Amino acid sequence: MKPITANFRSKAAQTLNNAQIQQSIEHVYTGFFKGRLNAAGDTPEWEELRTKGKAIKDHTIAHLDYYLNMLADNVEKNGGIVFFADDAEEARQHIIDLAHKREIKTVIKSKSMVSEEMGLEKAMNAEGFETVETDLGEYIIQLANETPYHLIAPAVHKSRTDVAKLLDDDFKEGDPVPDATELTMMARKKLRGVFERADMSVTGVNFAVAESGSIALVTNEGNGRMSTTVPRVHVAVMGMEKIVPSIQDLSTMLRILIRSATGQRISTYVTMVNEARKTDEEEGPEEFHLVIMNNGRQNLLEDPQMRESLNCIRCGACLNACPVYRKVGGHAYGWVYPGPIGSIVSPVLTGLKDASNLPSASSLCGACHDACPVKINIPRMLLELRWRTAEGSTDKNEQTSSAKERTVWKMWRLGMMGRKRFDIGARLAGLALRPLSRNGWLKKAPPPISGWTSTRDFPLISSGSLKSKLSKRIGRSK
Repeated sequence: MKPITANFRSKAAQTLNNAQIQQSIEHVYTGFFKGRLNAAGDTPEWEELRTKGKAIKDHTIAHLDYYLNMLADNVEKNGGIVFFADDAEEARQHIIDLAHKREIKTVIKSKSMVSEEMGLEKAMNAEGFETVETDLGEYIIQLANETPYHLIAPAVHKSRTDVAKLLDDDFKEGDPVPDATELTMMARKKLRGVFERADMSVTGVNFAVAESGSIALVTNEGNGRMSTTVPRVHVAVMGMEKIVPSIQDLSTMLRILIRSATGQRISTYVTMVNEARKTDEEEGPEEFHLVIMNNGRQNLLEDPQMRESLNCIRCGACLNACPVYRKVGGHAYGWVYPGPIGSIVSPVLTGLKDASNLPSASSLCGACHDACPVKINIPRMLLELRWRTAEGSTDKNEQTSSAKERTVWKMWRLGMMGRKRFDIGARLAGLALRPLSRNGWLKKAPPPISGWTSTRDFPLISSGSLKSKLSKRIGRSK
């Protein structure tokens, strides 16, 4: 799946001008955000759990190679097969090759951001496999040929009318719009036959437990449990950071994940997968495969300033708290991971040069930091990426500003370092911009400050300093 992170500004503008989408994504605040606040308020030890969750993730990421090896060993002891993929292409091809070898015809998917990251569904359909999403939100998005809008609610931007058009071929404008229950039953009817004929499933992994070789899936629809038990081959895919050391640690992480994601104390289903079906068992897959993907995460791991982003448990709380996301929506970010955490992860995984607008897609209000269940300091990392965007850090490929722009800002910095220089610079800038102004306002400023006037007028720089104007006023008053 090719990222289109460079289109943030244009996509954000489209969303801001779409009244229907603005109304739809309001649920992010009224539903998820307030639900998290209520769940946290009803949990007396909430801050203690957050601190413990952060400690678990910090420890695991610091010893990631040790726990990955432990996980792989225990999965294989349980009879599973582990494959480490360097990038999305290698992971995708491994799954496609496996499906060909097992003569698979129908593949069902349970919601997985990693599978979205590797563009698995479209690739498998192109190879001739019937590949169907089974999570209701993901199924709607698949029918619409779109990408997920939110980490937890992929179709949060869709109205009931939009969904009815996708699920009911006979639906016409003016027809009564089905309610949520009716729409769900439409999807259930379509998907039931797919579950029955599926011979392979691909699921995500909310957490992998190193000490037992288990994976944990958190769902509210039951599709995760169906996907892990009905088909004869089960493939679980995960980023290499989605790991905890022990079952006790899993208990802590589930408590903070579910409360932060949906505001529930516990989700409808928490599914633990340990191994393939044994000979004396009646249900379960004949084969269990675990694909562990890097795909640029090593860059985050090796970067002391960015490593903390690997602590993310994909709860979506930072999206729900972010005033920018709640206005520009998920598609503006151009890749799998939207919102504040996406503004950090996407530039590192896809290239900062193409995603240079994302670190600036934040007011730096700190709401994401306050909402994060594992206390990731997102504003700090956004500021770091903004600095790298401007300065290029040590990697020239990261540098997105032009030589002219950097020269202008260096001159500005020099001017700000002395009072006399500041006064002279302000006077010269005011004189230079005066021909472009009208009634004391700039309608369109020249580069590199042209962005400041793209959506508003900018006041002309005064030809005199405040101090000089006050001195003149005092002189006149005498």
